[in-house]
Amino acid sequence: MRFSFLIIDDNASNAKKTLELFENFPNYFCAGVAKDNQMAINQIIKLKPQLVIVQIPAKPEERAVLFKTITELFQYVESLPYFVALAASSNYAFEAIQSGFSDYIVESLQLHDLGKLLFKFEKKNPVNLATSICIKSYSDYHFVALQNVTYLKADNNTTDIQMDNGKTVNAYKTLKHFESTLPFYFLRIHKSYIVNINHVSRIHFSKSKCYLNYNEILPFSLTYKDNVDSIIRKINI
Repeated sequence: MRFSFLIIDDNASNAKKTLELFENFPNYFCAGVAKDNQMAINQIIKLKPQLVIVQIPAKPEERAVLFKTITELFQYVESLPYFVALAASSNYAFEAIQSGFSDYIVESLQLHDLGKLLFKFEKKNPVNLATSICIKSYSDYHFVALQNVTYLKADNNTTDIQMDNGKTVNAYKTLKHFESTLPFYFLRIHKSYIVNINHVSRIHFSKSKCYLNYNEILPFSLTYKDNVDSIIRKINI
């Protein structure tokens, strides 16, 4: 799992088909599915996906809003994702590219189309994920391997970082700080918890429980349901 992607499509059936195609590419993780522009903006800012697949609306007014939204993102998002447009015709290609799209696919997305666009995307976006973080406490420095972090827990204005060996590292930063700086495979599931999705082994919706490595149980809240849904999609591959 090296890349995260977001789907923007108000048609649930189309979005499902796109998700099914991505199942052929296990290095990709679906960070979310947005049904409208506002939801898409929130997801892009919060989840920072590297790739965004956008179904171009047929209605002119909706299309205009979409293109304007993409253009405006350049003004307040430091690192923009790679936008790919899916459209019924090539009529809107020029406008899409002007708005900031990097690729444009006409007609329904097929497996070979997705393979080609992902190849182009990866050539332009080599993997550059952080593998560790440095936690500073006065003159004490902890170098923490991210793959070994199971979850982070808020403790007032500090954060407890729980490792898979049972050790806890205390950081003098808020959970919100880590939410905005950690790689995409760390997702917030509760006001007090961020989990490394690679350690999630079970999600129990009726009990609102998240299991890590089958031995650690954390609560999750419906406020972060979109993130929990993303974890389920990852586990379900």
